[in-house]
Amino acid sequence: MTPPTPTPATAADPPTPVVDAIRDAITGGRFAPNQRLVETELSEQFGASRAGVRNALVQLASEGLVERIQNRGARVRAVSLPEAIEITEVRMALEGLCAAKAAERATGDDRRTLREIGARMREAVAGGDVLGYSDLNRRLHSLILTLSGQNTARTLLERLRGQNVRHQFRLAMHPGRPTVSLPQHLEIIEALCAGDPEAAEAAVRKHLRSVIDVLPQVDETRPRPRGTDGGTR
Repeated sequence: MTPPTPTPATAADPPTPVVDAIRDAITGGRFAPNQRLVETELSEQFGASRAGVRNALVQLASEGLVERIQNRGARVRAVSLPEAIEITEVRMALEGLCAAKAAERATGDDRRTLREIGARMREAVAGGDVLGYSDLNRRLHSLILTLSGQNTARTLLERLRGQNVRHQFRLAMHPGRPTVSLPQHLEIIEALCAGDPEAAEAAVRKHLRSVIDVLPQVDETRPRPRGTDGGTR
C-alpha cells in the first residue's frame, strides 16, 4: 500500500517542529549573530507555514535567541560580553546545584562513565584534538545535568547555553584553553565519583569562574562586524 503523501504545512500546524529546527540552527551555529531571519526563507527551508514560522520566532524571542525589531523583522540576537558574563554567573549557581545533586545520585555505572569521559578528555588534550575535547566537555556538562535529576535547572541551563553558544565556541577554540580547563574538569569528575556534593559544587563554580576570567580575552579576538547587521546581509 502506498503511504499517504504529506500535506503542506498550514497555519493550524503545531509550531513545535519549526521552533526546534530554528533553535537548533541558532544554537548549532548555522545562523550567525545578527543574521536576519526572513519568514519566507525559513518557511521554504524548514517546510513550514509562514504563520508557523512567525509563531516560532515569537517563542524564540521569549527565549532570548531571537530579536524582533519593529519594521525590520527578526534576527538572531547577539549576546554582548557583559551579558555573556552574567549568563555564566547564573550558570555557576545552577550548575553548582546540579553537581551537588549529581554527586549524591551517581551510581557505580555513572561513575564509570564519568571516569571514561575524563580519560578521553586527557587523550584529546594530549593529541591536540580541540574539537574532540569540546564535544567531551559538552557531554560531561550534559551528563551532570541528567544525573542531578533537577529538571527545572536543566531547562534553564539549556536556554542559557543556547544564548551563549557563540562565546562558548570561541572559548573552546581559544589557544591553550583545553590545558587550563582539563584539570578543572578532572577535579569535577573526582568529586562526583567520591560522592562529595560540596566538593562537586565547589569544583564546578571554580571552573566557571575561570570561564568568566577568560571571556574578555576571547571577546577581544572575535571578528568585528563590518556593518550594523554584522556583515550578514
